[in-house]
Amino acid sequence: MKRRTFNTALAIAGIGMLAGCAPAWRPAPPLASVAPPEGWREPNDGSGSVNPQWWIAFGDPELNRLVGAALVRNSDVLIAVARVDEARAQAELAEAARLPALNGAVGLQAGRALQATGISTARSVQPSLQANWEPDLFGRIRTQIRAAALQFRATQAERDAAALTVAATTAQNYIALLAIDAQLRITRETVASRAEALRLASDQARVGYISQLQLTQAQSEYEAVLQSIPELELAMRRQENAVRLLAGELPGAVERGKAFEDLTLPTVPAALPSQLLARRPDVAQRALLLAASDEALALRRQAFLPQVTLSAQLGSILTSSLDYDPVSVWSIGGSVLAPLFSGGRLQAQYAASASVRDQAAFAYRRTVLTAFSEVENALAGVPRLQDQVGHAMRRREVLTRSLGYARDRYQAGYASYLEELDAQRNLYQVELAMVTLRRTQIENLIGLYRALGGGWSSG
Repeated sequence: MKRRTFNTALAIAGIGMLAGCAPAWRPAPPLASVAPPEGWREPNDGSGSVNPQWWIAFGDPELNRLVGAALVRNSDVLIAVARVDEARAQAELAEAARLPALNGAVGLQAGRALQATGISTARSVQPSLQANWEPDLFGRIRTQIRAAALQFRATQAERDAAALTVAATTAQNYIALLAIDAQLRITRETVASRAEALRLASDQARVGYISQLQLTQAQSEYEAVLQSIPELELAMRRQENAVRLLAGELPGAVERGKAFEDLTLPTVPAALPSQLLARRPDVAQRALLLAASDEALALRRQAFLPQVTLSAQLGSILTSSLDYDPVSVWSIGGSVLAPLFSGGRLQAQYAASASVRDQAAFAYRRTVLTAFSEVENALAGVPRLQDQVGHAMRRREVLTRSLGYARDRYQAGYASYLEELDAQRNLYQVELAMVTLRRTQIENLIGLYRALGGGWSSG
């Protein structure tokens, strides 16, 4: 009895010595940590939170339909959903390691041999049940389960981040399509106006009221605007195909809900820097991947510890050479697999896992810094783009009056036709620029909603 107690104590001491050989825990680098700022550099005077269906605020039913279709049929979203299913299965696989494995086996054997009594033939069948179980004394299986669960949650956050990106990109591309429509409408109206002006100029040049130079200038301006129509039509076709691709549809025409100038601008939502990290799925994904990397590192550290496995087998032997009942056989035992010498492989694997964890920590830091930068950029754009729109509107009013003055001066004979052409050109350019500027303003708002997480919450 004393000898058995001594052997048990010796085994426990040996396990303790092996545990002492495990390397010290390596924490994440301090440079990977990021503290949120106390406030935004750009004052945020917004109100309200972000609606998870923020694109509804534009008031365009076709935009709502396209975003809804994209969230269901977009290839990137479908791939992300499949990754979630894979991670769920991996988590279930890790959880299954807690339970023992039970297998059934059947051995068949036949033989013919020469014996003293003559030739004998024997056939035997040995059915059995085999069980194996790892009691997880040192937490290796529990660590694998935690790592798989974190990976599963990270893929869920990745799916949500993909959905947010697809929704924002679909909205931006649809807005761009409406902007092209507006520019095409302005260009066609300008072509009609220039055609009438060119007809009058041709009549006046015929009677010598204006010079051929003025006539050729009018013809050149007319052709320049006319050239823009097929260019914009081509851009419209390509933009329609891009929108349908995002929605998971074949190339084709896209219905319009509202005209570009009738879109409603959503309000600027309120947000605090301290809340941002819990509102963005990409930040949550990186945080979960970092936690999973910590568990993977712990798993590598546990590789220095013994692995205990229990096994049992129960079966019967049935043979034709025996004329008595089947023989029952059984066995029960255990094994301890302990690393004694690996030539530095375990240490190298632990160091490699630590480096992978450090990369995950710095990737988290980069994502957090990018998140704060995107919000700051979008907030900075809100008042400044509004100021630009105001200046552009006032400039258009000035150029409209300028065109009227130039036309009056030309008709009164105080100026040449070139002044009117120049005024027409300036007004046309500023009208196109206003469409581009409003598109930029809307895209900045979409970028702000996306930067704030699009109404997503980690809870």
